[in-house]
Amino acid sequence: MPTNRSVALITGGATGVGAAVARMLAAKTYNVLINYSRSSDAATAVVEDCLALGADAIAVKGDVSSDSDCKELVRQAIARWGRIDALVSSAGTTQFIPMADMDAVTTADFERVYAVNTIGPFQMARAVKKHMQPGSAIVNVSSIAGLTGSGSSFPYVLSKAALNMLTVALARTLAPAIRVNAVLPGMIEGRWMREGLGEKAYERVKDAFAAVAALGKISKPEQIASAICWLLEPDSVVTGQLISVDAGFTLGRPPSAAGVAAK
Repeated sequence: MPTNRSVALITGGATGVGAAVARMLAAKTYNVLINYSRSSDAATAVVEDCLALGADAIAVKGDVSSDSDCKELVRQAIARWGRIDALVSSAGTTQFIPMADMDAVTTADFERVYAVNTIGPFQMARAVKKHMQPGSAIVNVSSIAGLTGSGSSFPYVLSKAALNMLTVALARTLAPAIRVNAVLPGMIEGRWMREGLGEKAYERVKDAFAAVAALGKISKPEQIASAICWLLEPDSVVTGQLISVDAGFTLGRPPSAAGVAAK
């Protein structure tokens, strides 16, 4: 089914940021392939939303840690639409292990988290690059954890730091035809953190992040998705950038006027 609409392949597109990106792109000029690994019902719901917005959309199960699955996602997009203009690597995983509890981290934890968070985006970029025309773009969904050195676990923090450098390396390698950038969210409202931390811890951590962030709040998936869609604009000249979208968490709040005066 060749198309005049642009085509986006979104890994981890059934929930959270990936789902928000799918809906936003469908409302623009994109058909979308929504990849999922477990959330079949959620992926179907996102497809239905995209169809209602006037896009063609399909959901395809696949694990981005598998190179053959990555190639199959690309194959299905090309078979259906004949083109791929955007890749959003939003699939991610973690192990919630306090950073101080280093003895609890296993080699298997590192292997699984790296396989999805770092190797997966590499494999997706490799699979998609030969099908992308000049002006196409890739956006990796990373995390400020890769900058701050603090997050849900050592494997997660290090996998996102590696993803940041993968983004820069891909931008150099694939220029000038394909732009590559990463969006680095801080804490995001939603099921992933709520389920990983538990309800009480989620509310406590959310409040703690908001208290530090310059804007006094945390982000919603749609706010992260908006930044991603901006980076996908075909006339953009942004590439090789790691863009924090964290409500000013890494910036922090300025000292209070009273505190400055007291000094």
